[in-house]
Amino acid sequence: MLVTLKEVLKIAEEKKIAVGAFNTPGLEALRGILESAEELELPVIIQFAQCHEPWIPLSMIGPIMVQAAKEAKVPVCVHLDHGETLEYLQQALDIGFTGIMYDGSVLSYDENTKNTKLAVKMAEDKGASVEAELGSMGRRESGAGDDTGEDDETKIYTDPDKAAEFVSETGIDALACSFGTTHGIYLKKPRLDLDVVRKVREKTDGIPVVMHGGSGVSAEDFQRSIEAGVRKINYFTYMDKAGGTAAAEHIHSLNKDEPIFFSSISIAVREAMKDNVKSAMKTFANIKD
Repeated sequence: MLVTLKEVLKIAEEKKIAVGAFNTPGLEALRGILESAEELELPVIIQFAQCHEPWIPLSMIGPIMVQAAKEAKVPVCVHLDHGETLEYLQQALDIGFTGIMYDGSVLSYDENTKNTKLAVKMAEDKGASVEAELGSMGRRESGAGDDTGEDDETKIYTDPDKAAEFVSETGIDALACSFGTTHGIYLKKPRLDLDVVRKVREKTDGIPVVMHGGSGVSAEDFQRSIEAGVRKINYFTYMDKAGGTAAAEHIHSLNKDEPIFFSSISIAVREAMKDNVKSAMKTFANIKD
């Protein structure tokens, strides 16, 4: 069933868990994620990031995501991840997305606030919810870069006092905070500052905090983050890597003269992504095997 971001985060708050938010720039990912959620009977967020546009256009995959969410047996939010322009946010809303993220984290505080307020008004007109970001994870959503390093000068941790001001001014439903995670592959163990999460929650009357750069974080750190107040965890890189590994293994398993069929690769990729997503969902919901 199709629900808003606000509704799915309410479920997470009530259960004291985090809802997994998984990017779906292809049908293999989309099917694997929704099958996992239905088998585990967990709510889920399927999302599409603006940087995935070269893989498949939002105009093509978006309506498929919305229809799949409507047909799902569990609550599903269809969310735009890292929308960089208001025009792109409007495109997602017109398609039927029930959540949008405006990412103005590289802008000044005033410009980020101004544009986020416009995004909130746009979403309200469509009955959707809004996530915004304050601080910087150091890399953009694509994961470009080669180090997570604690000395990354582009990483700006979220100021809880500024967060309180930002939430109050904009009226957003969820806040992506920078507290030690990074987009992309982790080459070093992330050092999380969970006091940032706790203080943001305290100063904003408990706004749901979003963790970006969730791939590669340990199960223990996920649980600590959820206890501190994280209610949405973005996860894509390791799911994508699992699919790539499965494709390579399938090709290498064939005999020298055996034909390579993309359909067979697609099935292997979907199953590998599904296994990886299912494991992540169990961690976010604290489900023990």
